[in-house]
Amino acid sequence: MADTDAVRDAGLPARLTPTPEPAPAAGEMSLVGHLAELRNRLVKAVLAIALASVVGFIFGDQIVAILKSPIPGDKPLYYTGLGDAFVIKLKIAIVVGVIIAMPVILWQAWGFIAPGLTREERRIARPWLPLAMLFFATGTVIAYVILPFAAQFLIGFSTTDLQPLITAGEYFSFVTTMFLAFGLVMEFPIILFGLSRVGIVTSQRLTNARRPAILGIAIFATAITPGGDLVSPTVLGLTMYLLFEGTIYFIRRSGK
Repeated sequence: MADTDAVRDAGLPARLTPTPEPAPAAGEMSLVGHLAELRNRLVKAVLAIALASVVGFIFGDQIVAILKSPIPGDKPLYYTGLGDAFVIKLKIAIVVGVIIAMPVILWQAWGFIAPGLTREERRIARPWLPLAMLFFATGTVIAYVILPFAAQFLIGFSTTDLQPLITAGEYFSFVTTMFLAFGLVMEFPIILFGLSRVGIVTSQRLTNARRPAILGIAIFATAITPGGDLVSPTVLGLTMYLLFEGTIYFIRRSGK
């Protein structure tokens, strides 16, 4: 019996010892490594936004004057809180920082995604990186162009008994939301094209979904644009539809 117990006890440590996890294959990164890489990429993107935001804050007065210009009659903007002027300039600076730092943000996103792609997938996706920067810049330009029309449309409903007292916080929230909305929405063709490369969507599937897509674009454009005017959601919706049709064309040309 003693010998039997000794044999049993001798095997016990081996059973209690946890089985080591298999090491990642050569060229692969562990989960901890992926998280560390994501953290490093995010830190670099945030630092780029912070540095660019400093530039936006330094030129805050000039930016405020440019963004305020669509208001007719050279009317001033009012704020009610003691620190509102500082907070408004800080928000504008951050939005400007995001716009200026967008090339760095996209580059860091590409640096995180690229190692998980095949050589052929990287070759196909690489030209879309500068296009993503161009699309974002185009979206902000479109927002700036239609801003006067949206502002005049909304102010046009004022009457003798209804006069606008436009507060700075509300106005610049309207402006910055519009700029970011137009800039980010312009990236959705790249997402669709990327999904087509991994087989999730095809040109035929997108063509078949054209009617619900148009409805979804109309609802999304109305919901995401601030202010309640008709100009900005109309322009945004039309832009998204043209991008949708253009994406179908390029996906079809790529053989998908």
